[in-house]
Amino acid sequence: MMQRERIPLQAEPFPLSQVRLLDSPFKQAMERNARYLLSLEPDRLLHRFRLYAGLQPKAPLYGGWETMGVSGHSLGHYLSACSLQYAASGEEEFRRRVRYIVSELAECQAKHGNGYVSAIPEGERIFREIAEGNIRVQPFDLNGGWVPWYTMHKLLAGLIDAYTLCGNEQSLDVARKLADWAYRTTEKLNEEQWQRMLACEHGGMNEAMANLYALTGDEKYLDLARKFYHRAVLDRLANGEDCLPGLHANTQIPKVIGVARLYELTGERRYRRIAEFFWHRVVNHHSYVIGGHSDGEHFGPPDKLSDRLSTNTCETCNTYNMLKLTRHLFSWEPKGEYTDFYERALFNHILASQHPETGMVCYYVSLKPGHFKTYSTPFDSFWCCVGTGMENHTRYADTVYFRSADGLWVNLFIPSELRWQEKGCIVRMETRFPEEDRIRLRLSCRKPVELSLYLREPYWKAKAITARLNGRSVCLSPASQGYLAISRRWQDGDRLEVTLPQHLHTQSMPDDTNMIAVLHGPVVLAGALGKPEEPEPRVPVLVTEGKPPEAWLKPVRGQSLTWQTAGAGRPNDVRLVPFYRMHDQRYTVYWRVVSETRWREMDAEYRAEQERLRALEARTVDAVQTGNETSERVHRLQGEKTSAGEFSGRRWRHAVDGGWFSYEMKVLPDVPVELLCTYWGSDVGNRVFDVLVDGVKIATQTLNSNAPGKFFDVTHPLPTELTSGKTKVIVRWQAHPGAMAGGLFGCRILRRDP
Repeated sequence: MMQRERIPLQAEPFPLSQVRLLDSPFKQAMERNARYLLSLEPDRLLHRFRLYAGLQPKAPLYGGWETMGVSGHSLGHYLSACSLQYAASGEEEFRRRVRYIVSELAECQAKHGNGYVSAIPEGERIFREIAEGNIRVQPFDLNGGWVPWYTMHKLLAGLIDAYTLCGNEQSLDVARKLADWAYRTTEKLNEEQWQRMLACEHGGMNEAMANLYALTGDEKYLDLARKFYHRAVLDRLANGEDCLPGLHANTQIPKVIGVARLYELTGERRYRRIAEFFWHRVVNHHSYVIGGHSDGEHFGPPDKLSDRLSTNTCETCNTYNMLKLTRHLFSWEPKGEYTDFYERALFNHILASQHPETGMVCYYVSLKPGHFKTYSTPFDSFWCCVGTGMENHTRYADTVYFRSADGLWVNLFIPSELRWQEKGCIVRMETRFPEEDRIRLRLSCRKPVELSLYLREPYWKAKAITARLNGRSVCLSPASQGYLAISRRWQDGDRLEVTLPQHLHTQSMPDDTNMIAVLHGPVVLAGALGKPEEPEPRVPVLVTEGKPPEAWLKPVRGQSLTWQTAGAGRPNDVRLVPFYRMHDQRYTVYWRVVSETRWREMDAEYRAEQERLRALEARTVDAVQTGNETSERVHRLQGEKTSAGEFSGRRWRHAVDGGWFSYEMKVLPDVPVELLCTYWGSDVGNRVFDVLVDGVKIATQTLNSNAPGKFFDVTHPLPTELTSGKTKVIVRWQAHPGAMAGGLFGCRILRRDP
């Protein structure tokens, strides 16, 4: 691989092939993932590549997203994952699969005859129109195709990984021909057309082109990387503006990874400013305690997270990409805050996202109190997070160690063995961290070697870190920000034992100090609340009286990293375990801390609300769970310009720009009924709409901070002439011109009170 970096990197990762994981939850996760990779059939992933090249497919198409517009994205991820797994394990079967897939892609590319190769439905038409300057764009739609450049990036990234990790020369040839095709396709676009096109999610096309330039020295790839620069977002980040609220999160991160790579290849400081500013805003102002971010795939307002705890928090793709970005920033300036974040996200999001038996992965990692994790299926999901998931669990060894001109950086405390070929030494790290506080490093050297060993000093340490070298106490000196150092002439057999004191501690929400998460060292703890198939539980609150967690959490004998609240849980005490171990369970990560007096008030309010709901249920003729696919299908949802989402743990539906939506609901033919609608009392904006029953307007509703900070109900008695003799009616929410209808958080038909 040719090195074309224009800036000196202060630290660099070792090739993945030089690090081997030892037994730990991380190695077990990697092995589960490897078994899944081997269960997949390359010919099924290649189905549409062959079909659209005019060749006979060799096996049937997989399901899920592979039947949709992003068809082919999974093959790109699979190429990367197999290449990474080969590098991480040396297992020849993975390289054989890479070789086979690349040869098949080369055959498909030759059949197209112009460098193009893809499984994107109507891809040739889409890109032909783009080449002509005919660009029709939505955030996830380009000329009628679902994010075609995004899908192309996955394929290019996979081909590049096949070359750099497996030494497959043919993959570089296929990648170059595909990149040359992309260059020709876009070479006549002017700047306005480029920027219009880039409004559609395009993955990390800039990164892929930058990497091809680094490998080949061909300037046209660098030129193309620069053109995949989305000014509407990146210019604002360059100016220090947090423009993220409301944006689709994982659309932005790959753009920033690309400009980080461009900084390394060009030395242009603007690119570095973008990457550093973006990282700090996301990590310090938009992220949850597990290291993930986004709710419903989108950024919200900075430092406002307490009301954004839904079933759709923390898309796993986002954290996959944030870890990639973090590695770039660390290589420019080795700082503990970067690897502290890396560790937090690796333990509490990435490791936590894989099922410990099936190896299946999460799209979202839900932080809704009382909810649970949901997982992919082996052959019928193929979501974006299945693709990144294939890669996530092959990468655990890639950031444990970095190297610099004068030393070795120990970033993560994961059992592993480093074979540092250039130094002629082997470094073996043995530990049961985080179940124990000690790590043991043993060096085997052909001859003595001079180097500094830089050990991360984590933010979560309970007290000073101590070390013993060959059984004797030794001083660790402060070095780079967040690192301690020991410099010496290392001998064969040297043993360094380091104690990293952990303790229980809490982290509160930035916008609510009474909503906390509990951690032990870097590990987030979650409370177990029952099985997913059980009814949604009443999530306990904590009455801690301001005491530290050691006072109200007691270790459970015989169970590592497990605690039980001791008299602090209301209405009951709860067992806490590492979130990465929490599977097939309802749970909560965030806890409400209250006084005893406030708890009694909450308990009385809860009981009163339960009584109200029981009375309501007794009067209910029919009810729609808005945003719930099954309920809406049963109630024959219709509409235009309508969509659904989740807020504060509840699903909603609205219509925008004069749109509408309707449900078919049961009524009683000879009994008076009323319609009850639930709204969020803080909704504002142009939300003015009519409520109609069988085409007759019964009310006009305006939502403008009607009941700040809480949900509220509006009841509409239905005129008897609209329901007499009927068993069902169509209820419609019709926005006024240019306005919104909703959000509606549920509706019921009720018998009227006598």
